[in-house]
Amino acid sequence: MRPTVLFPRLPLPERAFLADALRTETVGGVLLLLAAVAALVWANALHSSYEQAAGFHLGPSALGLHLTLAHWAADGLLTVFFFVAGIELKRELVVGELREPSKAALPVLAALCGMAVPAAVYTAVSSAGGGSLEGWAVPTATDIAFALAVLAVIGTALPPAMRAFLLTLAVVDDLCAILIIAIFFTSDIHIAALAGAAGCLAAFWLLLRLEVHGWYVYLPLALTTWALMYNSGVHATVSGVAMGLMLRCTPRPGERRTPAERIEHLVRPFSAGLAVPAFALFAAGVSVSGSALADVFRRPETLGVLLGLVVGKTLGVFGGTWLGARFTRAELNPDLAWPDVLALAALSGIGFTVSLLIDELAFAARPQLADEAKAAVLIGSLAAAVLAAVLLKLRDNAYRALAAEETGDGGGSRATLTERKA
Repeated sequence: MRPTVLFPRLPLPERAFLADALRTETVGGVLLLLAAVAALVWANALHSSYEQAAGFHLGPSALGLHLTLAHWAADGLLTVFFFVAGIELKRELVVGELREPSKAALPVLAALCGMAVPAAVYTAVSSAGGGSLEGWAVPTATDIAFALAVLAVIGTALPPAMRAFLLTLAVVDDLCAILIIAIFFTSDIHIAALAGAAGCLAAFWLLLRLEVHGWYVYLPLALTTWALMYNSGVHATVSGVAMGLMLRCTPRPGERRTPAERIEHLVRPFSAGLAVPAFALFAAGVSVSGSALADVFRRPETLGVLLGLVVGKTLGVFGGTWLGARFTRAELNPDLAWPDVLALAALSGIGFTVSLLIDELAFAARPQLADEAKAAVLIGSLAAAVLAAVLLKLRDNAYRALAAEETGDGGGSRATLTERKA
C-alpha cells in the first residue's frame, strides 16, 4: 500500500496552469492583497505569535546570515522581485518604450516628478509638524504588481498605451527606488565583501557572454553574490537588479525567446507566488486599533507618508507629464487623453511593497514609528487604489461608449475616436 502524501506534486498540466496564472498581474496582485490581509489579521488577533514568527532566527551565523524570517523575506526573497524588475527594465531599455527617447521622455519625466513631489510633500508636512525627515523616501515608490493588477481588472476597454505608459513609469520608479536604497540606506561599507560581490557579478556577466548554460552554474553564483552583497552593507536587493540588467533581451536569428524572456518566464511565478506575498506577510502586520489609525492622521511623519502617496504621487506624475508635453518636444501618445494620465497618476500612488521596504530601512531605529508608517502606507495605498479605480472605471466606460458609437456609425476611423475620447 502506497503511503499518503500530504502535499503531492501536481501533475504537469496543473503545474503549467498554476505557473501561467502566477505570471498574470491580476493573480499576483490578489496574492499580495491576501498576504497583507493575513498579516493584519494575524498581527492583531495573535500579536505575540506574529512577533515570534517574524523574529525567528535561522541561517548560518558563520556567514553572517543568521537572520530573522522577516529579514529573509525583505533581504532575501524580495531580491527575486527586484531581479524580475531588473529584467523588465533591461527589456524596456533595449526593445521597449525606453529605447526611443521621444516615447520614453514623458513617462520617465512623470516617474521622476512622481518621486520628487511625494518626497517634497512628506518633507513639508513633517517639517510643519515638527516631525522627523527620515521617511522622506517612503511615499516615493510605486508597487508595479498592485498597480498593473488594478489596471488589468478595471480597464478591460482601455487602450494598450495606458499599460505601456504605466509599465514604463513603474520600471523607472523601481530603478530610482533601488538607487535610493543603495545610496541613502546603505550602512557601513565592508570593502572586501563588496569587492567579492562585484567579482561575482563580473563572473556572472562573463558567463552570460560566453553563453554558458545550466542553472547549476548560475544559481550558486547568484546566491554567493547575494550573500556577499548583504554582508557588504549595501542592500542585498541591489544584487537582484544588477543580475537582471545583465541578461540579453535582443533575439538572435532563429531564436524563439531571448535568455531574459526564458528566465523571467521561469522566475516570475516564484516572485509573484511566494517572494512578494511572503514579504507582505511579515511587513504588513501592524496594529489597526482605533487609536493606532487615529495616530496616522495625527503624527506628522505618518500624515506625510499618507499625503505623499495619495496627493504627491498624483500631482507629481500628472504634473510631470503635462510639463514635459508643454515645455519640451516630447508628445503624449496619441492613443492617450489627459484624463487617462490623471487616472494613471492616481494609480501610481499604490506604494505598498517597495514603500514598506523603504519604511523598514528609514525607521529601523524607531520600531513604533515604523509600524505607524506602515499603517500610513497601507491606508494611503488603499485610498490611491480606490481613487484610481473610480477614475479608471470612468475612462473605461467612456471608451466603451465611444467604441459602441463608432460601431453604430458603421465604423469610424481611429483618429476620430482618439479626437473624441477626451
